[in-house]
Amino acid sequence: MNTLLLIITTVFTGLMAGLFYAWSISVTPGIGQVNNENYLQAFKAMNRAILNPAFFIAFMGLLVLFPILLYVLYRSSSAAFAPILIATLLYVFGVMMVTIVGNVPLNNALEALNIEAMSTMEMEQFRLGFEGRWNRYNWIRTICSLLSLIFLVISCIRFSN
Repeated sequence: MNTLLLIITTVFTGLMAGLFYAWSISVTPGIGQVNNENYLQAFKAMNRAILNPAFFIAFMGLLVLFPILLYVLYRSSSAAFAPILIATLLYVFGVMMVTIVGNVPLNNALEALNIEAMSTMEMEQFRLGFEGRWNRYNWIRTICSLLSLIFLVISCIRFSN
């Protein structure tokens, strides 16, 4: 069971790291090329689309998997415990907390916009306050989820020895 739990946690973390990485290197630079109205409309549509069961299973599931894995490995005095603790802290603070205090408020502000009723200047002003901040938060999530994944892989190696 411990092995299966570690594998599932590692796979889910890899999925999240890949998602944030893909957004950072392709999605946000790509839509960054379009005009303000199209940018706001596209970003709003993507924010809605990502709120689906497949995303939530991995994203929120890790908040269940990490503590269970820590508990199981702590009780067994496994050498994999320390890297999993680091992976957990990176995910909780560098991914979840950044999402909650950074990306979600920006997403909510975007969702509240009536883009069709905005002037060109209002769209530009909103985008100026949104795009750079959102992208910085996403890079933090990208790096932290990748580091979390690396520590889980280290745990897999330690656990198998």
